[in-house]
Amino acid sequence: MIAVIQRVREAWVRVDGREIARIGRGLLVLAGFEKGDPPEAEGRLVQKVIALRVFEDERGKMNLDLSAVDGEILVVPNFTLAGDIRRGRRPSWDRALPPDEARERFARLVEIFQQESPYPVRSGVFQAHMEVGLVNDGPVTLIWRWPE
Repeated sequence: MIAVIQRVREAWVRVDGREIARIGRGLLVLAGFEKGDPPEAEGRLVQKVIALRVFEDERGKMNLDLSAVDGEILVVPNFTLAGDIRRGRRPSWDRALPPDEARERFARLVEIFQQESPYPVRSGVFQAHMEVGLVNDGPVTLIWRWPE
């Protein structure tokens, strides 16, 4: 499993020109699922995200978590994170989890976020063509990959 986590001032998802999810200040999590990811990967990612101290305190140090800034979370499925571009000019998707399995894993990830997170959680739509917009704050962009 791989995730790209971005600190945002705001972020949104549109499907077919209609906005389906929006957050204010918080974290945008793009999540991709790979073959061999164990069942505990989603829970580990959730715990990592909700505890991240990536918001600046009064001294400008990244020392605050989501609770300190009344933050929100937007989780978006992104199978292209599993793409391999080491060889050739076209990505290989060999490492990506098949769509039916990845759909279940994404649903489980969102469910765990909603159960475990004390912060508002919104999500994108699996296998939809989405427009994802964001105002990256910093920019602060982190990559998390299983195994940690």
